[in-house]
Amino acid sequence: MPEALSWSAYSDPALPALERGRIFARAWQYIGHKDQLGDGPGYVAGRVGDIPVVITRDRDGTLRAFLNVCRHRGSVLAAGAAARETLQCPYHAWTYGLDGALKAAPRSDREPGFDCEGISLRPASVGAWGPFLFANPDPEVLPLAEVLGGLPELVAAAGVVVAELRHHARAESSVEANWKLVAENFLECYHCAVAHPGFSAVVDVSPDVYELALGDSFSSQFGPVRENGTGLDTVGEVTRSQFHFLWPNTMINIFPGRMNFSIGPVLPAGPERTERFLDYFFGPDADAAWISELLEFDGQVGAEDKVLVENVQRGVATGLIERGRLMPESERLIADFQQRVQAAVA
Repeated sequence: MPEALSWSAYSDPALPALERGRIFARAWQYIGHKDQLGDGPGYVAGRVGDIPVVITRDRDGTLRAFLNVCRHRGSVLAAGAAARETLQCPYHAWTYGLDGALKAAPRSDREPGFDCEGISLRPASVGAWGPFLFANPDPEVLPLAEVLGGLPELVAAAGVVVAELRHHARAESSVEANWKLVAENFLECYHCAVAHPGFSAVVDVSPDVYELALGDSFSSQFGPVRENGTGLDTVGEVTRSQFHFLWPNTMINIFPGRMNFSIGPVLPAGPERTERFLDYFFGPDADAAWISELLEFDGQVGAEDKVLVENVQRGVATGLIERGRLMPESERLIADFQQRVQAAVA
C-alpha cells in the first residue's frame, strides 16, 4: 500500500506560505460568475488560495485580472462584486480604472514629482468557461481552455449546457481542517457507503460501477443512479452524477435529475482551517421544488463531510503518528493529488 502524505503536512504552520508560492501563485481557480459583473463594466473580487485577485470587465467587454493589492501601501483593494467603472482603495482612496491603471491619488498634486502614469495593478491571468470566471495570479500561464482540456465535453455529455445555466445561490462555509484534507475527502467515495447513507441511497457507490478517472489537470468521478433509489427525484436530463476536481482546489458537482451544476474552491485559511463556497447553477427547466430538494440533499452531504474531515484533522494533528496509508484503487485520486502537492513543494 502506498504511503500517504506525512501528517505534519496538515498542521505545519510553515506550509501555507510555501503552498502559496509554489501551488496557488500559478494555479487556475474558479472565482465567480459573469452575472456578478452586471450588464456592463464591473468587477468581482476573490482569492486564489489565499492570494487576493480581482477580475474586471470594461465597457468594451474586455476581461482582465489583477492582484487585488493597492500599489500604495498594500491594502486589499476591492471587495465583493459590483457594476462600476473604477476600483477605489478603502485605505487612502487611490483609484484605479478597470484596466488597472492608477487614475487618481488624493493630494498627489501636492507631492513634487508624483505622477500616476506608469503606476498600475499587477496583472494576473483571466479565463472564462461559459458563465464561470477563473483567475490565475501568474500573468504568463497556459490559457484556461488548454488547462480544462476535455472537461467541458464531459460536462456537456452529462446533459449540462453551460450556456443555459442560471446562477441560483452561493453557499459559504468553513471547516476546521487543512484545505488538503477537504480536497482529499472530495476525491474518494470509499467513505460514502458508511458516512453518506442518503447519498448512497441515490447514487450507486459500489466499486464495480462507481468510476474514477485521472486527467492531466483534473480528475473525475462518475456515479450511476441506484436502481430503485430513494431520496432525490432523479428524473431529468442528467442521468448520472459527475464530480470533477480541477487541480489544485476547484470542485464541480453534477447530480442526476434536472440540469444542475455547482462549482467552488476550497480556500486555505491557515494550517488547520479552510473556507469554501459553492455557486449553484440550474437549467431553465429546473422547478423551484426540485431545486430546494437538491439543495437540501447536498447540504446534508456537506454537513456529514464537515464532521468527518474535522475528525480527521483532530487525529492527524496529534503528531504521534508519522503518516497513514492509502488504498491503491479506491483512493487513487488522492494518491495523484498528494503526488502533485509533493512535487510542487519539494
